[in-house]
Amino acid sequence: MKLREKDPALILVDIQTAFDDEAYWGGNRNNKNAEKYARQILKRWRELKLPIFHIRHSSQNPNSKLHASQPGFAIKDDVKPLDDEIVITKEVNSAFIGTDLKERLDQLEIRTVVILGLTTNHYVSTTTRMAGNYGYETFLISDATATFDRLGVNGEKYSAELIHQTTLANLHEEFATVIDSKKLLKSI
Repeated sequence: MKLREKDPALILVDIQTAFDDEAYWGGNRNNKNAEKYARQILKRWRELKLPIFHIRHSSQNPNSKLHASQPGFAIKDDVKPLDDEIVITKEVNSAFIGTDLKERLDQLEIRTVVILGLTTNHYVSTTTRMAGNYGYETFLISDATATFDRLGVNGEKYSAELIHQTTLANLHEEFATVIDSKKLLKSI
């Protein structure tokens, strides 16, 4: 059975221009091609006329690069929504909290979701966990997500790639099935 026969929705999480400033987020971003893969997936979704949900984060901190008054609030050109595509604005890590995402998915009788975006260990992880907990068959696209270096609680530095891979490992087969874009595009 092709994935498209499961009426999947694509959820693009926080692919916003604010994340172009690597130093602001911790530096050393991994997976520099994440937007390229996201664009390829989005293109295929559009060709198949499957449901698409663009999520964007709106920080409540006016100094944040993700505040609605800042240029970084904009969705990147790679995945810029078309006029008829749904854009949902959230204020916390999860795309489900404080939004109507779940209601919209349920109205369309969506039971399968494909998630990608920025950042793997924050917005993507939280949204993926909730999708899995809500009972959606959830697919997370490993190469269409990315993150940045992180400092540990004792000041130690963890690489973006380590953070990315451990986040994927924590989510795989617990909250989602983690696959890459090539496998997704072949299965759709």
